[in-house]
Amino acid sequence: MKAIILAAGVARRLAPLTDRTHKCLLPVGDRPLLTRMLDALQSVGVTETVLVVGHFADQVRAVAGDTLGAMRIRYVDNPDYVKGSALSLYAARAHLAEPALVMDADVLFPREFLRRLTRATPPSAFLLDRSFQDTGEEVKYYTRGDRVIALGKKVVPESWEQVGEGVGFFRCGAEAGPELVRLLEQVIREGDGLNEYEDALHRLVGRHHIGWVDVSGLPWTEIDFAEDLRRARDEVLPHVVRLDGV
Repeated sequence: MKAIILAAGVARRLAPLTDRTHKCLLPVGDRPLLTRMLDALQSVGVTETVLVVGHFADQVRAVAGDTLGAMRIRYVDNPDYVKGSALSLYAARAHLAEPALVMDADVLFPREFLRRLTRATPPSAFLLDRSFQDTGEEVKYYTRGDRVIALGKKVVPESWEQVGEGVGFFRCGAEAGPELVRLLEQVIREGDGLNEYEDALHRLVGRHHIGWVDVSGLPWTEIDFAEDLRRARDEVLPHVVRLDGV
């Protein structure tokens, strides 16, 4: 399986830490966050990872390199990285013609996340944490039965059975990839490139059966603010290391 990591954005909310360093290269423990992600992907048998780069692209290339074990590492440039993340995923659209993991580059997580996602029965699926605390910052995913029916920070469907925070990882099956590309084109055109890729995913779940995989209770965090980085290092990392054994 292939992975696409979106690592192009500026991450202004982490300034001044990101004024001279890309967010995914900030150290968490003894390694940059991106290095931990690549190690996890290689450990579950991903054969190729595509990094979408923009902000401090040369730094990202220097750290990630061209290979990790048997895993090839390739790069796609997003020249409009100061706009929305929909442009970053669209830049990698050629890689959505086959099954791929789509991942945000700012998540600290245990390898069990990838094991569950790659082994899930549905060809397309999201990772969901139902134990989240709703602060208004989270992208929430609403489910009915075994499928996701809506997602977004402000989207609330008329009825649902479960709701969880999206981890930022999506397994896109081959049948959903072409439709996702068309929907990315739509939201980019409508929003002048300022939209997030989740806007296209929200439309996708209305057209395709997209499943979900529960990771409630497992340690993880998205890193958007300085407090998130502190929590990642001091509180989440010890639990991740304990689970991964590395």
